[in-house]
Amino acid sequence: MKSFTELSKLFEEKFSGSHFPAHTPTLYTPAEYILQIGGKRVRPVAVLMGNELFDAITPDAFEVGAAIELFHNFSLIHDDIMDKAPLRRGVQTVHTKFGESTAILAGDVMLVQAYEYLNKIKALHLQKILQLFTKTAREVCEGQQLDMDFESKANVSLDEYVNMITLKTSVLLAASLQLGAILGGASEHNQHHIYEFGKNLGIAFQVQDDYLDCFGDAEKFGKQIGGDILANKKTFLMIHAFETASAEQLATLKKLMTDNPSDKVEKVVQIFNDCKVGEWAQQLKEKYLQTALQHLDDVAVLSNRKQPLVELANYLIQRES
Repeated sequence: MKSFTELSKLFEEKFSGSHFPAHTPTLYTPAEYILQIGGKRVRPVAVLMGNELFDAITPDAFEVGAAIELFHNFSLIHDDIMDKAPLRRGVQTVHTKFGESTAILAGDVMLVQAYEYLNKIKALHLQKILQLFTKTAREVCEGQQLDMDFESKANVSLDEYVNMITLKTSVLLAASLQLGAILGGASEHNQHHIYEFGKNLGIAFQVQDDYLDCFGDAEKFGKQIGGDILANKKTFLMIHAFETASAEQLATLKKLMTDNPSDKVEKVVQIFNDCKVGEWAQQLKEKYLQTALQHLDDVAVLSNRKQPLVELANYLIQRES
């Protein structure tokens, strides 16, 4: 069994190079640009890991992994436009560098190309792969819309937020693992548990991300600490603060979100500390992580085959960046 690092190198070797035609460079250069600025490639590597959990990695897993990576980057281009984000991974976003209209088209063509890769796989699994991929793509769009809806919604419950995060972030990791499992010949029982492993791991990852935005080390995290607070984002932390704050703290929080004073982050973090939001978030992260690991435990294969996935879970959740 190969580690995440080993599989990452393997995928990168296959994935490097051009994915688009040489003509119409004004369309295809922006699409190549976002692929070249890197990233951890967690989702396509998850396809390989899901495959290898049950059988030797098939060449089709690299085609499906490429489709997943193209879809993921398509969603990032569009997310950045919607968020008006100037930077991604420390460099200019596609719409900032090439213009909004071109960025929309570049994202669209990446989605089209993703289906081209899926069409290269053997007929045996094609229908099931296409069904799961298309279902997941639709869910990611639903999650993004809910995220935008929440910006103008006064109150968002924890259950609503978990549902949004599941759709926007977690289902793609879950589906990546299941897609690989399908290629590896996994039973329906095993497919269910590997999907649930990925879904719960994805939620735990987002809890950690929300936590680091507030309580992380700016240098290690690679982002401005308190960015979510400055943007009035309804994160796991903010939702719990709203649910547990005293009437006085609640009034202060609402005023801070409206007035946006220069010491806003410091004052909100103080309320978070008073409400023990950080400790609660760590417990919530652990709850979802343990649920994920239980589902992995329920996958009916030898435990040593699962070890790379246990290591992946620990890597994603214990990170500081």
